[in-house]
Amino acid sequence: MKKNVLISIVMIMFSVSSMANGSSEKSIVSKETIQLVIDKLKSISDQSQFECIENGVTQAAFFWTVSDGSESDFVKMCETYSSKNAEERTAMFDRMQTNLELMLGTFNKVSVGLKIPLHVEEGEILPIDRIYGGFSPEAHFSEDMFANQLAFITILNFPFYSLQEKTANAAKWSRLDWAYARMGDLFKSRYPADVLQLNAQRLSDADAYISDYNIYMGNLIDNKGKTSFPADMKLITHWGLRDELKSAYALKDGLGKQATIYEVMMHIIKQDIPVSVINKPDYQWNPFQNKVFSDGKEIAFEQEKNQRYQVLLNLFHAAREIDAYSPHFPNYIQRKFDEEMEIPVEDVEKIFVEVLQSSQFKEVGKVIEKRLGRKLQPWDIWYDGFKTRSTLDMNVINKVLKEKYPSKSAFENDLPNILMKFGFSADSAASITSKITVDASRGAGHAWGAMMKTDKARLRTRIGADGMDYKGYNIAVHEFGHNVEQTLSLYDVDYYMLNGVPNTSFTEALAFVFQARDLELLGMEQKNDQTKYLEALDNVWSNAEIMGVSLVDIQVWRWMYAHPDATSDDLKVAVIQIAIETWNKYFAPVFGVKDSPILAVYSHMIDNPLYLPAYPIGQLIEFQFGQYISDKNFSDEIYRAFTQGRVVPQWWMKGAVGSEISAKPALKAADEAIKLMK
Repeated sequence: MKKNVLISIVMIMFSVSSMANGSSEKSIVSKETIQLVIDKLKSISDQSQFECIENGVTQAAFFWTVSDGSESDFVKMCETYSSKNAEERTAMFDRMQTNLELMLGTFNKVSVGLKIPLHVEEGEILPIDRIYGGFSPEAHFSEDMFANQLAFITILNFPFYSLQEKTANAAKWSRLDWAYARMGDLFKSRYPADVLQLNAQRLSDADAYISDYNIYMGNLIDNKGKTSFPADMKLITHWGLRDELKSAYALKDGLGKQATIYEVMMHIIKQDIPVSVINKPDYQWNPFQNKVFSDGKEIAFEQEKNQRYQVLLNLFHAAREIDAYSPHFPNYIQRKFDEEMEIPVEDVEKIFVEVLQSSQFKEVGKVIEKRLGRKLQPWDIWYDGFKTRSTLDMNVINKVLKEKYPSKSAFENDLPNILMKFGFSADSAASITSKITVDASRGAGHAWGAMMKTDKARLRTRIGADGMDYKGYNIAVHEFGHNVEQTLSLYDVDYYMLNGVPNTSFTEALAFVFQARDLELLGMEQKNDQTKYLEALDNVWSNAEIMGVSLVDIQVWRWMYAHPDATSDDLKVAVIQIAIETWNKYFAPVFGVKDSPILAVYSHMIDNPLYLPAYPIGQLIEFQFGQYISDKNFSDEIYRAFTQGRVVPQWWMKGAVGSEISAKPALKAADEAIKLMK
């Protein structure tokens, strides 16, 4: 998972919106003054600048309030800083993007450093660490840039283009035009620093809540008082629980383990889980009966009491504070999709529903039932039997990995070799990995990219005292894919303003490409004639899982906006109802089981809301990209695609594979596989 709180805040500050004054003050610049300024600037400028002048002056005027000066001050600002020709505009752009890299990169570096005690296993978390971790070094950036008029100068010379305009101009814009357009995406709203700081603190609190949400699996007992898990196993929810459930498909007694984990998840969702078993190894817990024992005797316990939903509600209220300063994207859903993802939420939902209501999804369910030799259970949304690792002994793999990677340093030192196994040259591998640092993560793991070329990307994964197990390794390879994207799209993109990818789905795509090859890197991949067919089935099944959860995530946010005064108890009831309704509509026809709330267990919903849709879109991109490069040089194609930078999503995809994002290639491949499996 690409986890970058600063990027989220920066995207909020630099969100793509149309001309609007996001502050509480109104513009004091009249239409007559706007036209006079435009006419004056045109009279002293090259014709090539006319469109920029018209848009820039008009957009800047919408932001100019009495606190910025008088109308004559606005006129003077425009006359002083408007570029008169292409050469002046390019020179200004070059200086601006150099300075932005320094500022944004430094903000990012400070934020990373302040959160290290919260994110990295390096000792006790002190109470003050959470305060430092919630500090937002960039909170005053937008405010300061408007105060010193640099924001106005940016808008004046690099006006905003809507998503529709970017899409229409995509084929005729040069790389510099694209960079200018991204410069124009910087300042659209004037967010008060205290509002951004509140949002940063709430995000940090949510991240800390999830990062510390572990279950001691060796303390779980069944109705006979027996446990099926190692005494020292500690798993984070939901990722660790899910991955342990997946690994049980390769075990003869795996069904019992899966049923136990499912019960744990139910209590987390319903919030009747005992507080005394969250991140604590002191008591035994029977999740089937929800009873806690100390020295064999049942004891009373306190339930979590909706803390999970209160954390989410806190994020909603922080988002509502931002809404007031984003008039053209007046809610979090629009900012995440129309603005940040640059794919409307309705288009995303349409793709998801196409897969969930497809005949292929139903047919893959029948294939899984046949392979399992039993009826599907709700937890089979995580069926892992199509992957070659599902037939391997995890104990053997863990032993190999712990010997190979006894520490974070061992894994970091091996990163160049991993890239060379992917076909990167020794020089390229050394160059890329010299810009990546590995940390032992408190949470499930994440990748945090650098935002200036003098800094390094961070790879976080769980590494035990006795070394890295398969769960940590699988996550690490995924995060390494993020880091490679983060590095290439920063260092090898021609303009800093184009650094990155169109949205998080694209970085997830490369992370999935890497993750799918984790066993190949160990020399344990078990490819055969059916491999590509199994991968096609797995793609549809795993996509359907995340698509269902994403629909829940979206509907929960719609519900919160419709019920802004809801309590945490109200929200809990609503989330469970939405999860069940989504399950019954799309999953019950496939599973033959009704009323499961399992789709509500995902931690992403709590610490990174509306990030989930990036995963299935990323998987579709990965499938299309993987098919396209299957007969081509892997490293060459990675360089070619991921140095396109941050153009709009569909244009990036056309450049990478020649077509837009679609579920149809994945569904078509599944059709062929289903016919073979029947």
